[in-house]
Amino acid sequence: MASYPVDPRQPDAAYLSFWRERHLCTLTTLRPDGSPHVVPVGVTYDPEAGLARVITNKSSAKVGHVLAAGPDGARVAVCQVDGARWATLEGRARVSTDPARVAEAVRRYAERYERTPAPNPSRVAIEIELTGAMGRG
Repeated sequence: MASYPVDPRQPDAAYLSFWRERHLCTLTTLRPDGSPHVVPVGVTYDPEAGLARVITNKSSAKVGHVLAAGPDGARVAVCQVDGARWATLEGRARVSTDPARVAEAVRRYAERYERTPAPNPSRVAIEIELTGAMGRG
């Protein structure tokens, strides 16, 4: 794996492989007072599209934080760690309720985490337009 920084649209093979392994991740959003809100999530990484995706319930605090940032999106980071290996993706998050985009996020989640989540009519996708990446193997 590359050491930081990494081009999020052109990661090396080891960095991309690490993001394809099954790991619990964290998502960091900012509360209205500016303090960090860090929660465990499943994340998928799509360097070709320049996106990371998180599926969640539309009533979650993380969705509220992203929506509160307005139409330009919220600055966020997702991270995963395995021993001394770590990887972080950064960017602008927006919430998608578009059924096709949510379905794509669910498909990618099922592929990475080897389980299809139960149907949830309140599910949305947090799509993170990637602006930076870093990591160390």
